[in-house]
Amino acid sequence: MLNFLPGSLLYFMSTTLLIINTIVWTTLISLGGIIKLLLPFTAARVLLTRLMNRFMWGWASCNGGILRLLADIEWDVEGLENLDQKSWYLLISNHLSGFDIAVQTYVLRNNIPMLKFFLKRELMYVPFLGLGCWALDMPFMSRTSPAKLKKNPKLKGKDLESTRKACKKFRFMPTSIINYVEGSRFTEEKHRRQGSPYRYLLRPKAGGIAFALSAMGEQFTNVLNVTVLYPEVFKKDALHEVMHGRLKKIVVRVKVLPVPEVDNKRYFSESSYRVEFQRWLNQLWLEKDEEIHQLMIKHGAPIEQIIEKKVSD
Repeated sequence: MLNFLPGSLLYFMSTTLLIINTIVWTTLISLGGIIKLLLPFTAARVLLTRLMNRFMWGWASCNGGILRLLADIEWDVEGLENLDQKSWYLLISNHLSGFDIAVQTYVLRNNIPMLKFFLKRELMYVPFLGLGCWALDMPFMSRTSPAKLKKNPKLKGKDLESTRKACKKFRFMPTSIINYVEGSRFTEEKHRRQGSPYRYLLRPKAGGIAFALSAMGEQFTNVLNVTVLYPEVFKKDALHEVMHGRLKKIVVRVKVLPVPEVDNKRYFSESSYRVEFQRWLNQLWLEKDEEIHQLMIKHGAPIEQIIEKKVSD
């Protein structure tokens, strides 16, 4: 443990190590992507994708090693015992920091298939990033703007169909898709601007989950409702704090839920159907907010960060 060193030195060391770790593994993944482009057979591409996923596992594991080297962190993790690397999961989570991805990939790396993200199609053409994500079989999706749909109604449903095609490859390999349903990271300013009814969360958005379930709902084994929390630095940037050696606790809770059925025709055409699905998500977030409140108390978060306001649905 090197957390006795000055914060500025720890920041330099952690930045350097994290950059090197990311460069090494993304380079290997990108090289694998180039080879994958040249492979003509599906079976060979699937085998290579498995290797790329192991490279991502290596990235996540090395991130954990860097954390152990530079910080003395207490991990409080529950809910991993019912998970399976041979299943298909849709993971939904609150979002506090850019550090969340490193935490969740590290905690879950040996329990579920490596996490994947729905990405904007434009990212496919970003050097290295696009190739690496393609090599990992992350689905690229395009969203037709309302203006384009108004001009050409025939485009309605094309986004969902193209996403379904992109997800067909997941039939050959267990997969975990993650969705941060709040849409962005929690900040006090965003929380206040939204008028969020929750104490520690932004308002959840149901559209992304509904789109994922419509595209590949029959493939998912379960929904994983994940809560991540950094109790003593809740109102600060956890990534900044951990890189200075000041983060002391990381809390992760995983709950396994059944997969809700989504009728895509009704969801995208009936407002009452969308409202009902949003209510289901709002209830999950209400329970998550109370869970975070109890965890803040349990882990002795600073009193000024514990919000006692009563939450109403």
